[in-house]
Amino acid sequence: MNEPPCSRTRGRAVMRQETAVYTHGHHPSVLRSHTWRTAANSAAYLLGELSELPPDARVLDIGCGPGTITADLAALVPHGRVTGVDRDPGVVERARAHAAGRGLANADFAVADVNALDHPDGSFDVVHAHQVLQHLADPVHALREMRRVCRPGGVVAVRDADYGAFAWFPEVPALDTWLALYRRVARANGGEPDAGRRLLSWARAAGFTDITATAATWCFATPDDRAWWSGLWAERTVSSQYATVAVAGGHTTADGLAALADGWREWSAQDDAWFLVPHGELLCRV
Repeated sequence: MNEPPCSRTRGRAVMRQETAVYTHGHHPSVLRSHTWRTAANSAAYLLGELSELPPDARVLDIGCGPGTITADLAALVPHGRVTGVDRDPGVVERARAHAAGRGLANADFAVADVNALDHPDGSFDVVHAHQVLQHLADPVHALREMRRVCRPGGVVAVRDADYGAFAWFPEVPALDTWLALYRRVARANGGEPDAGRRLLSWARAAGFTDITATAATWCFATPDDRAWWSGLWAERTVSSQYATVAVAGGHTTADGLAALADGWREWSAQDDAWFLVPHGELLCRV
């Protein structure tokens, strides 16, 4: 994809805005998943880097959502500053309230687009994005912008799921249909659901050369975990923005989505049900 028009004003990038659609939206079923995320279960690959930061380190968390990971990062750099940004004003307010509720005075939040970050070059020691690049029409361009606002010697950290590598048991046929549909809808919206396997390639195309690539998983296998995971996906499949765009785009029908939600419930009712969500991870040194 061609690089968008870009110019610089006082060290800031001025660019066209992202055109991809956030497939999930911010329905309560989506936010239940987002608020479950912590630095421990979603950014463990980054924690060692944080321990080596200077006391006054600055961290940028892109696509912060309701701010649970952002708040954890702020707690880990108590003498530094963490800025969380997201494109949705409502979820930014939720993140601000969450940090305030934890008594974190070193976290701030703003509405922003990863393709046009309102920060001078080299502003941050760490630039972090969790589950962001998979939703972008041009992830390479976004990585270049993340690199721009990261100081020399700093690190850009990204982590994304890889839907095409999801695995589960028992093999409920409806879940095969669900996965094929989700990947089709996400790509029609301009994203790439199999982002995890592509992160290294995207980072190299963005100009990074010092890259540490790893992988990690979420696994849902206890009765409580699989009930939670299947419940939020069953609800998301019929009630979220994903459901709306899936039907509006002609990819399925409301009845088709209802059948997929039933498939999620069928899967979770099995005593030996197990679900694996793999992620690609990168630490890119600037």
